[in-house]
Amino acid sequence: MNHILTVFMLLWSSGLQAKENDSPETGNIRLMGGATRCAGELEMKLHNDWKPVDDDISFGWNLRTAAIVCRQLDCGSAVSTKIKNKYLGPVWKINASSVQSGSALRDYISMTSQSSSSSLEITCSESVRLVNAPTLCSGRVEVKANQSWSSVCKGDSDSQNVEVVCRELGCGAPLKLQLALYENMKTLEWTKEFQCKGNESTLLDCESYESARNTCSPIRLTCSEPDNVRLVEGGSRCAGTLEMKLQDEWRPVDGLTGDLKSAALVCRQLNCGFAVSTELKGKNPSVAKSVWGIISSTVQSGSALRERVSTRPWYSSSSLEISCSDLLFQPIISVSPSIDGVYESSSFTISCSIKPQYPGGSFQLTFTTSDTTHSYTQKAVTHTAHFLFPAADDRHQGNYSCVYHIFVFSHNFSSESQPLSLSISASPTVFIIRCAGLLLTLAFFLSAIGFLKKTTRGQKPGGQEDIELDNYNLGASRAEVGPNEEARAQNSESNIRV
Repeated sequence: MNHILTVFMLLWSSGLQAKENDSPETGNIRLMGGATRCAGELEMKLHNDWKPVDDDISFGWNLRTAAIVCRQLDCGSAVSTKIKNKYLGPVWKINASSVQSGSALRDYISMTSQSSSSSLEITCSESVRLVNAPTLCSGRVEVKANQSWSSVCKGDSDSQNVEVVCRELGCGAPLKLQLALYENMKTLEWTKEFQCKGNESTLLDCESYESARNTCSPIRLTCSEPDNVRLVEGGSRCAGTLEMKLQDEWRPVDGLTGDLKSAALVCRQLNCGFAVSTELKGKNPSVAKSVWGIISSTVQSGSALRERVSTRPWYSSSSLEISCSDLLFQPIISVSPSIDGVYESSSFTISCSIKPQYPGGSFQLTFTTSDTTHSYTQKAVTHTAHFLFPAADDRHQGNYSCVYHIFVFSHNFSSESQPLSLSISASPTVFIIRCAGLLLTLAFFLSAIGFLKKTTRGQKPGGQEDIELDNYNLGASRAEVGPNEEARAQNSESNIRV
């Protein structure tokens, strides 16, 4: 009986050992030396021996592979990774670039320990995570309490709460909070309501109260990417050499093939529109410097570059230059004299200017009324152009805008100002002159009408008097003439009657 019991115990012990070696979720990975169990130096147990883990190639480990460790430890999202260069001794080597989501980390470990001068540190969020999204900074919000993950419901969180969530995940400011509709959720519902002040380090540091809701509408949160990408030496924040900040260090990025797909991620994160052009710059190999490496084939549309950048820097002499569509500043439009409206019959000037970035270029002034559009173009002189209008009238009322055009990086770029609405008003002098002119015109018109009426009334009496006077004069003439003249007159009348 004792022999049977002994054999059973040996088999049971062998089964436990096999289970431990076969499943990475049963305690054969850990993070040591951090503030919590979800942060620290990565160690793995193999052949009953705990050793630190290091990648066996120089660019294999990134945030995406770190997220696999966080998930296997039942922690939240991967927040950061860092190479620790103080360790000297044997480590387990891992081909991190081959690690696939959902697989066991042990499957990629070398079975023999090797000496190394570095190891890997990982920081995971402990009590909150975002799931079901292409990036580490977006997804359905879940909170861990009492060793289980629960979905946060609508009404149980506000703007200050999500600020704490984004900060805990190592992301930027919150961008969008919405309902997580049509998602297949297997987690529990969070039964409390958070009330954060906004300065807490983790969501569970916030005060919470029992929620009064009856149903749960899970929420999805989108945080901005952290401010760790920039374009330098291009004259604009939207053009230049790509640099990234990891482990508190800014370095150029190498390894991208220069395709627009990778550049589009950069332009989108910088709010610079879309990618226009990319160019790989090969510099002198003798002056290679430390860069952050990234493998182009791992970059996916909709993801974030920082999730694919190698934790370990390498040396390179090449870099990537990117130009985004919104590389120009917005022009400034102004009118002088700067008053409310421009007085009629006075001159005014529309000025277009832009912050100095690139030499040259031109300004196009567009003037739009309700029915017409006019356009004027001038070369930019010291990044400014002035459009003079000698005399203002009603035709100049409308909307004005400046468009700056320039040819750089082998492409044409344009940037438009805010619209300027201009109304034309009459000056007091012009108003007085107009009123005086109107009064004079009216007086002249009234005088003309009076004269015409007077003339019309005098025509009839005057005509009759003239006729009678003529008859009278005619009679008087006949009385005064002699007999001979009268006889001749009668003969003339007889001749006429015949």
